[in-house]
Amino acid sequence: MRSIAIASGKGGVGKTSFVINLALALTQYHQKVIIFDADLGLANIDVMLGISPKFDIRYVINGELSLKDIIYSTDYDFDFIPASSGVVELTNLNTNQKLLLKDQMEEVFKKYDYLLFDSSAGISENVLFFLYLAEERIIICTPEPTSIADAYALIKVAYKNHKIKDFYLIVNMIKDEIEGKRIYQQLLYVIERFLPEIKLSYLGGIPFDECVKIAIKSQIPYLKLCPEKDISQKINQIALKLQKFNYQKTKSLENFLERLTTV
Repeated sequence: MRSIAIASGKGGVGKTSFVINLALALTQYHQKVIIFDADLGLANIDVMLGISPKFDIRYVINGELSLKDIIYSTDYDFDFIPASSGVVELTNLNTNQKLLLKDQMEEVFKKYDYLLFDSSAGISENVLFFLYLAEERIIICTPEPTSIADAYALIKVAYKNHKIKDFYLIVNMIKDEIEGKRIYQQLLYVIERFLPEIKLSYLGGIPFDECVKIAIKSQIPYLKLCPEKDISQKINQIALKLQKFNYQKTKSLENFLERLTTV
């Protein structure tokens, strides 16, 4: 199982939409995928999929249900674990709550090829927790200067707090690939100057497309709604690139669970 946390320093960069469409793209390559909505207090995945789950992560944290009880299937061949909406106490898990999740994760996740954590935006302890827990991390930004600055801030805090050194970068809403690579080079320059221990790899750029807005309003992934669009082709390329990356550093599920208890 590969565990990947997807995060952003700034909200509104299209992170959740990216996660959903990446999950769908991976399933089309015959991978078994589950999304964990890691924005625990402000659920998004269920809304964007048009699903109204009866139970969510709050019931697990409260000890009423187990993780396997709140796994929901979708029409797109991937599963997801829903977060809660408007539950402030879930925005910062304590040690006991992390251990409670750990005790149930092995049984739940062992049958999947990919576990995608859709974290909240920003630099909260929950965001850092899921970045540390995952074996791989994707940071998403847009060409906006504030988004780029906040992406750097998130990488910096993740390294300072948890010594996380490896990140992928996705630049969303670009006008062309030249812009995406230029932003990557900007970030890379700053990181090499001030955080030379960090390895930042460019995973790809995703073009701006009005299809995304239509897909969100329709509560249908744009990969399904607009499969012929360049944006959908880019998502497929990113999914394929992820699978081809050298993954010799992959930890076993047991090591993944061990990380959970050391945060």
